[in-house]
Amino acid sequence: MSSPRLRKGHHSTQGAVHAVTVATRHRQAFFRDASLAEIVRQQMLRSDLEGCSQTHAWVVMPDHLHWLFTLDHGGLSACLRRFKSRSTGAINQVRGQGGAIWQSGFHDHRLRDDEDLLGQARYIVANPLRAGLVTDVRDYPHWGCQWISRHGGLDDP
Repeated sequence: MSSPRLRKGHHSTQGAVHAVTVATRHRQAFFRDASLAEIVRQQMLRSDLEGCSQTHAWVVMPDHLHWLFTLDHGGLSACLRRFKSRSTGAINQVRGQGGAIWQSGFHDHRLRDDEDLLGQARYIVANPLRAGLVTDVRDYPHWGCQWISRHGGLDDP
């Protein structure tokens, strides 16, 4: 059961942009394995294709995910529940094991109309830099952004 603190304030407004952080259970570094990080990317894409979300930026860190998206259909909690369930099943199939991958609950911040969407995307993509995993974001393989080129780095519009 998720903490009431994690559920408090989850507003489901279709068309709103959310910055969501989802941590792995016990902060296990599952996503040091590139094939597991790829499953997370595929499940975000699936959410987009099914009309739940419209992804703007994301980064899969070793033990958590940062995901910036517009909620297109349904509720925020339902969208994240489907994503976590599907990614857990796919990850466990690859690992040949069962068990939880994600912590229950998630942290989200709904961006206000006056907040800088591109600035938030840059902040998310720069996570591997701040964590000391790389010295150049282009060297980190598990991120994407609709406005930032992998070849140009964080300064591209």
